[in-house]
Amino acid sequence: MAPPAGTPLKLPRTILERSSRIEAVTFDVGGTLIAPHPSVGAIYARIAARHGTQGLSADMLNRRFSEVWKQSRPFHHGREDWARLVDRVFEGLVPRPPSETFFPELYAEFAQVSAWQIFDDVIPTIEALAGIGLDLGIISNWDDRLRPLLRDLRLDRYFNSILVSCETGFAKPSPVIYQEALRRLGRPASAVLHVGDELQDDFAGATTAGFSALHLRRETPSADLQIQSLREVAIRLGAL
Repeated sequence: MAPPAGTPLKLPRTILERSSRIEAVTFDVGGTLIAPHPSVGAIYARIAARHGTQGLSADMLNRRFSEVWKQSRPFHHGREDWARLVDRVFEGLVPRPPSETFFPELYAEFAQVSAWQIFDDVIPTIEALAGIGLDLGIISNWDDRLRPLLRDLRLDRYFNSILVSCETGFAKPSPVIYQEALRRLGRPASAVLHVGDELQDDFAGATTAGFSALHLRRETPSADLQIQSLREVAIRLGAL
């Protein structure tokens, strides 16, 4: 059971010792700062309906997407990778693969602000962290739609550094993308905390690169280095 809002969490001794030296915080994007709205499945079903396949369940498509996503590693976040993934999600549900029909429209849809929502804890957290003088950055596995999307969501203005895997040629959990983030921030790994919702890409990737890290689990955190809300980042770092 999560503690009441505003209650500082008990921290492992090593994190308590290092927190006073944290000078920058980097964030993952998808699942950490923003999420598809109302859901991946709902958007898939809506676009499919426009192209003649009516009545597909958003919940069913969400389940299919989740299953295919787990099986699609490594995933390079290119347009071709997304086309193959979407084809697998819709396999057996549509007369022709989306890559031959509505995939371009679907791909463009996820570049729009209307397809995303910012989690409620994001703005208060990053404003609190910036307010105590911490540099903020993004390290994201994404494609070339991310920078325009962050601009349109008015999130880009909060971050001193935005690092996207499609631009570096390396995706998390590769240490290369984390090392490039350090270079751009001008900080040693020991002075940077990374926060993300993927255990391997974010938590394991960051800690392997020497960062401090917190694993965001918005459902139910189960360990000291797991958090349920980004607000807990600000609490741990003394910004709230």
